[in-house]
Amino acid sequence: MPSLSPAAWDDPVVQQLTTAQQDELRTRYEGKGEPGVPPSADDVAVVLVVRDDDGTPVGCGALRALEPGAAEVKRMYVVPAARGRGISRLVLSGLEAEALSRGWTTLRLETGPRQPEAIGLYTAAGYSPVGAFGHYLGEDAVGSLFFARSLT
Repeated sequence: MPSLSPAAWDDPVVQQLTTAQQDELRTRYEGKGEPGVPPSADDVAVVLVVRDDDGTPVGCGALRALEPGAAEVKRMYVVPAARGRGISRLVLSGLEAEALSRGWTTLRLETGPRQPEAIGLYTAAGYSPVGAFGHYLGEDAVGSLFFARSLT
């Protein structure tokens, strides 16, 4: 049974997983980097890592505070070999619980049209399309899709 645990943004395991996530996205989007401001140890408040029974890290996700009561989901990722096992749902539900424990009742996120798995996960979990927010406003986020969910 996979286990979910907190980690630091600059933990080498987290950096390995988030680097793999960004590499995959650059491949899907022909080398284009992410819009907005990349997350950092200074602004990421929550990081969760999923490990398999043998301790192998297989997924991660993070939260970055926005305005009072709201946070952004960042760096949701599951290694290819572990996909289809419900790990992304485990990470997302863990992030939602962490958000509520910090008084964040709204979660927002940015994804893209070449990530149908992510879109499916978020819509199945109750996230709805919204407009650009925060640092994506005025940014070259053409082609980005934005979602939000009220946790209350």
